[in-house]
Amino acid sequence: MSTPDKRSDGEVPATPDPMERGVDDRFERRIVINVPDRHNAKLRRIIEHVNGDDALYGLWIAANVNAMERLGMTDHGPVHVKIVMNLAVRMLRLLVEAGVEPSVVTHYAMDRDDAEVVVALAALLHDLGMSIHRSDHESFSLFVAQDKLKEILPQVYDERHATILRAEILHAIISHRSGGKPLTLEAGVVRIADALDMAKGRSRIPFASGSLSIHSVSAAAIEGITLERGTEKAICVTVNMSNSAGLFQLDQLLSEKLKGSGLEQHLEVLVRLGEEEKPLLTDFTL
Repeated sequence: MSTPDKRSDGEVPATPDPMERGVDDRFERRIVINVPDRHNAKLRRIIEHVNGDDALYGLWIAANVNAMERLGMTDHGPVHVKIVMNLAVRMLRLLVEAGVEPSVVTHYAMDRDDAEVVVALAALLHDLGMSIHRSDHESFSLFVAQDKLKEILPQVYDERHATILRAEILHAIISHRSGGKPLTLEAGVVRIADALDMAKGRSRIPFASGSLSIHSVSAAAIEGITLERGTEKAICVTVNMSNSAGLFQLDQLLSEKLKGSGLEQHLEVLVRLGEEEKPLLTDFTL
């Protein structure tokens, strides 16, 4: 069997070797979930529980089989949710540092640590519905995540706080759908973080496997994403591209997610294009 896979770069084969497709083989390549906790003991305990949850990892495997192996889509499993979680927590911290108050603080007098738990768990569970089907997977994610949250949150919170946080997390999950309208800062953060998982190693899978479309070509043009404190707004997202085809990704994916997210006034996007554009294809047949 393969040794455990602790990579976080997204370089996961779209179709595993036939000898490594078994359930146990897939678990052997397990991705370890981690995020800088910054002394957030609640978040640390949540992540510890998540890494010991075989049922949750099995759902991520099933989601990825549907997405990558059956539909030829990009990763929707543990690598994707780990990246989205780290982006979401990073975004939330930048917003808080800029004086923006999380919704659980405003409406429930909780603290920033609780807000980090909301975005982390919403990011980790937002695509669980893909284990059932791509169509309407955001809605399917709600009832799958509901059961997991009833297991996870009581590890840290009493019933009253766990109930409120479960509602906040489920709201963030459903708000990542196309046309979703987040009502909380945390939901807006998860919505944008999901759209920002577009870097080169993440988007190349369908392109390299032969899928040729404006989606795959434009995705292959994205070299990397960085999040930093902005000069005029709380967050500056820098998108590094090797080819201007990547603008399609920004226009069709990021712009759509940003619209109505509630973060428009807090986020600026800077696009950097290399001095020489990298050719992404040569000849092709229509």
